[in-house]
Amino acid sequence: MKFRKSITILTLAIGVLALIASVYGVFSSAGQKGIEFTSLHDEVVKLHGGGLYKNESVSMVAQAVAQDVVTLCFGVPLLMVALILTRKGLLKGKLLFAGILGYFLYTYVSYTFYAMYNSLFLVYVAIMSCSFFAFTLTMISFDLKKMHTQFSSKLPVKFIGSVLIFIALLVALMWLEMLTHRVPDGLDHYTTLVIQALDLGFVVPIAILSGVLLMKRNAYGYLLSSVIIVKEAALLIAIIAMLIGQKNSGVNVGVIESILFPLFLAIVIFCLYLMMKNIKEGKKI
Repeated sequence: MKFRKSITILTLAIGVLALIASVYGVFSSAGQKGIEFTSLHDEVVKLHGGGLYKNESVSMVAQAVAQDVVTLCFGVPLLMVALILTRKGLLKGKLLFAGILGYFLYTYVSYTFYAMYNSLFLVYVAIMSCSFFAFTLTMISFDLKKMHTQFSSKLPVKFIGSVLIFIALLVALMWLEMLTHRVPDGLDHYTTLVIQALDLGFVVPIAILSGVLLMKRNAYGYLLSSVIIVKEAALLIAIIAMLIGQKNSGVNVGVIESILFPLFLAIVIFCLYLMMKNIKEGKKI
């Protein structure tokens, strides 16, 4: 694999820093003071008031702690396993590795630009930077000329491509509907909608493009679809954990979200299973 040493060093740095950030985030945020704060939009927002996330809203802390738990218990272990499989030259491992790096990049971009400034700011920046370069080096190390030959002709490309496009359009509609309100739900005391910007600007277009290219059996379609599916699976696990965290914190959680996101996770995991099942491991990558 090209850039093997650089990618390994960057990945180990991500793992160590993410462990520090997630452990500190979870255990420093126990207890809640519930300080009320009036936002620029004249909305009364209840702040957490203690620990690393003391200046975040109660809703945001419920989500951040849940994401930290998922990163700690699922993200970091999967990252290490995927790195080992990648170093063994397995295409399945490398695609899984690229996807989980996408999860870390997305997660820590949002922490860096969305979370209120705290003592781990530079740690977030470091994880974001390492994730970006590890992800970039991994993506450019794939041999696209051989990509289409490494997937079975039995792969249901129309089904998987349609799922990617459908979920992307649904996410886009959900966020666009949110923007019809004068003050979007969940804005609280924050200045802008970072997650929505990331999804509408990058995730949705990439998911649609990868779905279209996959249905055409294009090499980029195989690569991008595999990566976006792994990233979506990891992120959906985090979102479900966030919903549980919000509910436990007394934050109102919609019934539709409680049904849709677990359903999406089941479908995405099934698509991931189909992708991995139809990979033909040939010459070591």
